[in-house]
Amino acid sequence: MGRDWVPPACTGWTTTGFTMLVVTAARFRYDSGVDGLLRRVGAISESAGIRYWSTTRKRWKTLIVSARALTGPEGSKPRKDFLPGELRKGKTLYFQQEDNLLGNVIYRLKIRSASHDRLVFETENISTVKGMFGNLFQPGEIQGIYFLELESGGVWRYYCLLRTSRNANRMTMGHEASYINRAAAMYRHLVGIPTDQDPPVSP
Repeated sequence: MGRDWVPPACTGWTTTGFTMLVVTAARFRYDSGVDGLLRRVGAISESAGIRYWSTTRKRWKTLIVSARALTGPEGSKPRKDFLPGELRKGKTLYFQQEDNLLGNVIYRLKIRSASHDRLVFETENISTVKGMFGNLFQPGEIQGIYFLELESGGVWRYYCLLRTSRNANRMTMGHEASYINRAAAMYRHLVGIPTDQDPPVSP
């Protein structure tokens, strides 16, 4: 099934299939509007220290060790966090994260839509993710797309799809609970909920 999965048209993804697919749906209250959400998205350095529940260790662990915005793709220099005014529709930006398991990875960030009641953005790795015994993910094999829509009275809807490609290294398979907890941690960080707030999504 995973290899034959056809992404919804709203994702803009042109390749089929997945090794891992996590869908997150939620509602949250947020009174700072889309500008506040854009600030959260652009504040790359603030993602350092995000914590998630490790199903292996059975405790909260740091997910993002360090993070920084970049002036461009691979080989570029670090820069200050992106300001809301830089996150315009069609804009492509780059950032680097040091993941506790994946190491240093460079991502592309693209704003698909940004209006007072809707924000859509996507991320994709542009650097190879290397493991102890070979490459885990080639460029473009870790993708995420995030939809945030204002419902009413400061309540927003959140919908996110995260996937790894169907060609990802088989060593990345079989860790569904970990991927779910990582997706939950990223959601909590974006909307301002403590990332290590009990209970964990997948214990």
